[in-house]
Amino acid sequence: MSARRRLTGSVTGMVRRRAPLPVRRGPLQTVLHDVRTGRFERTLAALAAGGALVTAGEIFTEHDSASFGNKMMWWPVVIVPSLAPAGVAAVFSERAARRVLPVASLVVIANGLQGTVLHWRGILSKPGGVHNLRYNVEMGPPAFAPALASLVGGMGLLASALRREEF
Repeated sequence: MSARRRLTGSVTGMVRRRAPLPVRRGPLQTVLHDVRTGRFERTLAALAAGGALVTAGEIFTEHDSASFGNKMMWWPVVIVPSLAPAGVAAVFSERAARRVLPVASLVVIANGLQGTVLHWRGILSKPGGVHNLRYNVEMGPPAFAPALASLVGGMGLLASALRREEF
C-alpha cells in the first residue's frame, strides 16, 4: 500500500478534498457580514423592541418621580412602548418591517425631539436661566434623555431600511 493511500484512505489513489475550514472573523467582520447578508436587520429590530421597553420603563419611573406634573409627560409613556410590538412584528414579517416599523420609529423619534425641546425649556425656566446654566442642567430635567429615547426610534428606522435576510 502506498503512502498516499494510507494517508487518504483512498483505494484509487485519488486525494480526497477536505471541507474548508470555517472562516474566523473578528467582531467587526462578523457584523459587516451580517449587514451584507441581511441578518442584522432582524437583530436590530429585536434590539429596538427591547430598547423601547427598557426606555419606556425608565421614562415612566422618572416622570412618576416628578408626579407627572405636566400632562405632556404621559406622551412618551404611551408612545415609546408602541415600538416594541412593531419591532417584534418586524423580526417575523418583512411586511411589518417595511410598513409598521418605520412609522412607529418616526413617531418615537419625533416624540424624543419634542421631549428634548421641552426638557431644555424646563432647564432654562429655572431661576437664573442661562446665567445659572450649569446648576440648572444638574438640577433640572435630564437634558438629553429624550434624545436618547429618539435613538431607540432611530434603531428601528435603521432596521427598516436595511436589507432583509433571504432564505
